[in-house]
Amino acid sequence: MARIHDLLSDIGRQETLQLGLDRRVIDAASGYLSSEDNETSFLFSGWTYTSFPHRRLADDASWTLRTDQATLVVQPGLRVPASGEAVAVGVPYGSRARLILLYLQTQAIKTGSREVELGKTLTAWLRRMQISIGGKSLTDVRAQADRIARCRMTFEFRSGGVLGLRNQHILDQALFVDDQAPAGSAPFLETARLSESYFDELRRHPVPVEEIAIRQISNNSMAIDIYTWLAYRLHSLNAPRAISWKALDAQFGHGFARIDNFRRQFKENLDLAMAVYPGAVVEVSSAGVTLKPSRSPTEPKLYKSSRLTLT
Repeated sequence: MARIHDLLSDIGRQETLQLGLDRRVIDAASGYLSSEDNETSFLFSGWTYTSFPHRRLADDASWTLRTDQATLVVQPGLRVPASGEAVAVGVPYGSRARLILLYLQTQAIKTGSREVELGKTLTAWLRRMQISIGGKSLTDVRAQADRIARCRMTFEFRSGGVLGLRNQHILDQALFVDDQAPAGSAPFLETARLSESYFDELRRHPVPVEEIAIRQISNNSMAIDIYTWLAYRLHSLNAPRAISWKALDAQFGHGFARIDNFRRQFKENLDLAMAVYPGAVVEVSSAGVTLKPSRSPTEPKLYKSSRLTLT
């Protein structure tokens, strides 16, 4: 057993690579530890219990995710093309949707305004996230921004015997630039305004995460979901909390027909998430995972506090 962050700190990246460990985890941890970036991003706490799908659904399909704490239903929005017949644009999905939404929420929190400029500002931020902007990547970014702008969500939160319900759009106003869109693709989202209800919830329940951590896992939607979940849960614990594989599958496992396939994928992505959260203390067992009280990821880096272990 070896602590990946301790190995990197003690013997360096090149020597650690010779040990036969997962290179993706080594690269993520090394990139995180070597960065001096201390920028903080923010997301609404509801996204630590629910999420968009990882893969594309049929454009007219809704998305439902139900966990012990919350239920999310996302309905696809409509676009009226030149033909005049309204068509569903599909619900947001994958890592690009998560990054765009994270950008919108972060800018809103930092500026204190519902109005968010995208355009060159979003492009520059995505480049910082190591997302190339051009070709298919640019088409994907435009498509996900379009889906976010048009979708409608229903959040249900349960606490004891109380059920809270909120229907909302993420955005209530958007400005698109059609002449920048290639034929057959989504228009370019230039400016956006968060809906008042979403902005209020975001300001009441923001979750801080490290921008450098997101950068290292920016192409992996499940790793992003696990990281933000840990960022919200771990530092607020007063005692260890066991989470069963059944509960984990309900939150993170949509799209897996077999629980053993989900377990393997979850463990790999948990390793990636913890590679960029050295203070996280999580144990994996045959019954599930046990979360233990940990430092917040936005506290100053303490390399030796790592609890990520690889066999």
